[in-house]
Formats: sequence, structure tokens, C-alpha cells
Amino acid sequence: MKDVRIDRRVFLRGVGGVAAGIAATSLTACGTGSSRSVGSGAKSSKTLVVRDSGGAYGEALRKAVYTPFTQETGITVQAVNLQGTQMLAQIKQGRPQFDLINNSMMDHAKFVAQDALEKLDTDRLKSVKSAKIPEGQITDHAVAGSFYANCMAYRTDAFGGRKPESWADFWDTKAFKGSRSMCNPDADLPELEFALLADGVPMDKLYPLDVDRAFKVLTRLRSDVKKFWDSGPLPGVLLSRQEVTMSTVWDGRLADLQKQGVPVERQLNGARRQFQGFAIAKDAAHVDAAYQLMDFALRAEIQAALAKAFPSNPSSPVAYAKLTEDERNALAGAPKYYDEGFDTDTDWWLKNETAVTKRWLEWARG
Repeated sequence: MKDVRIDRRVFLRGVGGVAAGIAATSLTACGTGSSRSVGSGAKSSKTLVVRDSGGAYGEALRKAVYTPFTQETGITVQAVNLQGTQMLAQIKQGRPQFDLINNSMMDHAKFVAQDALEKLDTDRLKSVKSAKIPEGQITDHAVAGSFYANCMAYRTDAFGGRKPESWADFWDTKAFKGSRSMCNPDADLPELEFALLADGVPMDKLYPLDVDRAFKVLTRLRSDVKKFWDSGPLPGVLLSRQEVTMSTVWDGRLADLQKQGVPVERQLNGARRQFQGFAIAKDAAHVDAAYQLMDFALRAEIQAALAKAFPSNPSSPVAYAKLTEDERNALAGAPKYYDEGFDTDTDWWLKNETAVTKRWLEWARG
């Protein structure tokens, strides 16, 4: 089974800027165009088509969301794995072969710029209020149901019992010796926020990002960065082989390493959150059913069920109370950790991603 978490990050990152008008080729995604039907086994007179990213995440959605939805409503769910360019082409032709889209909130915004999504009637989404989804994750065209966090990982046996507590420690290679790894824009947004936090910028004062200052701070660490990772598993590989003592990482990646006995831990202070959610394709054939599934998936108990099936952090604060203490505290979104991180400013990145990525690539080449 392919690593869908890699694909989701590539989809989330995208390329291009909204201000200049987003070309279809700037909306990257995972996928082969494959599809799979999810239902109770009996034929239904109603079928809903959902685009998701497949793989382990798609299987978790099937188990935690689609199958229970079919059992409750009788509506069969067919999941398809389409690239962004494929989706846009179908929507532009006025004949999308899918109804509901599971995607990053950033890429939903890119679709909005292409007039590719239906404007939502949030009165039809009762779960938005009952699940207490944060207002910042509700837009005119999409609602977030989960998020992932980009944070710090480190070897617990590398620093004589000391634990790094901030991004300033990540930059301090004298007190916390060893090589580092950070992400390549092929995997995720450039990590400018971490550089600014390391330089003393308060978390609530990050945006708009001071790009010049961030690159100056990145330059201080450049010679100690052994590898820029471009896939989800790579930070764990580098830490396991002791090629680096610290790395940025997608939260949720460390659990398997810890089960294998690798001495690694995460630090969630200054973690960067990016949200994933649902939107309805423009001119979708089954709008009513799409609203029904969207409302179902946003329920707090369904978000909690998905978190049990996949390392996905619910957007609903109510969902965490429906998890055991161990399940809850394994997630970056747990109440005890939430205030330690920050939400990515999607609007800022939409306007600046192309220019920042170009500058990052020039900087990395030295």
C-alpha cells in the first residue's frame, strides 16, 4: 500500500499563487484515478462519489466514516483518487464525476479561486455547531475536519538526558550537538515559521512572516542540515540511523518508531498546524447526499473514530473527550498540547508560497 501521508502533503503544498490566478497545473495531488465502492453489500438507489487520497488514509475513512454513513442512510459511497488537474478539468466541463472533496483547506482555497466549489449553506451542517469546530476553520466553501502538525523530533539518547524544549534549541548545535534535517518544499511548506520562533518572534506575532529575517536564521543552521527530507518516512530513517539527532517531522510519524524501540520523542512547542476538510464540487450531481456525508463526517464522534483509525487530529475540540486518555494524548490536538502550537496562515501562504519556494530552492543550493 502506498504512503498516502506523503501524497496528502504534496497535495496540500500545491504550487503557484492565487493572486496571479491559479493555473490548473499548479494544483498537484496524489492519485491514479482509481476508485473503490463502499457500502453495506446491497445495491442502493443512491450513490455518492467522494474524492479522497486513498491508501491508508482512504481505508481509515472507509472504516470510520463511509461504512457507518451507508449503514445509517442507505447511501452508497464510492471513493475515487483523482489528481487536482483531473478534478478541475471535469469541473470546468460542468460534468464532475465526484460530489464531495476531501482535501487540504489550502487547496480548497485554490479551487475557490477557480470557481470550482459550491458555496456552502452552513445551516445544512448541524455538526459544525455541535462539534464546536473553530470559526477559523469554516469558510464559505469548505469546513475542516482534521489537521496534521509539523513539529520537532529528536533522539532521546543524544544529549545526555537533556531535552530540547523549543526551536531555539533546534538551532543550538553547541548545546544539542549533531546534524539536523528539515523539509524540502516537495514535501511541505518551507519552514520559515520555525526559524522565526528560534529567533525569538512570539508565536502570536509570526504573521505576516518576515521572510528576510527567516532566511537569515535559516542560513545560521544551513551547514548543520545534513538532509532536506522530501517524504514522510525519511526523518524517521535519518533518526533511526543516527545520521541526525533532530529533525522536523509530521506528527504521527514517530509512533511506529517508538514501537520498534527507537529512542525518539517529539516536541510540540511551536508545532505548525495545517487543516484538512470537505467541500462540494461545483455542479455536483448529488449535492444533497454530499451535504449529508459532510455533516456526518464532521460529527465529533465520527472525527474521534477517524482518529482511532489513522493518526489524524480532529478539528472538533469535543471529539477529544470521546477518546481514552492514551488515545487523546497521542494526538497533537489534545487539549494539553493545543496551545503549544499555531495554525498556518493559509491566506499568507497562498499569496507568498511561489516566491518563498523559489527563494528557498536558491538558498538550499547555496
